Amino acid sequence: MNILLFLIPVSMLGLGVALWAFIWAVKRGQFEDMDTPALDILREDEHDRPVAGPRTDKVHPPGAGAPAAAPPLASAGADGDAAAQDRND
Repeated sequence: MNILLFLIPVSMLGLGVALWAFIWAVKRGQFEDMDTPALDILREDEHDRPVAGPRTDKVHPPGAGAPAAAPPLASAGADGDAAAQDRND
């Protein structure tokens, strides 16, 4: 029971500090703009955004057929090195 004689004044002091901090923040304008800081995290930086260029991939409508296949890759030599095979030719 004696602990209440200590805890009640300490909690009142803590409440007073919290109230002072809240009033200080209101007077300094900390609560003026509540929307912009929350949206800033969603915005991309201009220098991080890739430059949009023309699209290089072609979209084929359904039923139009597939694009021409790429030429086959050069086969590797016996040792698995295609570049060595080209040098020997």
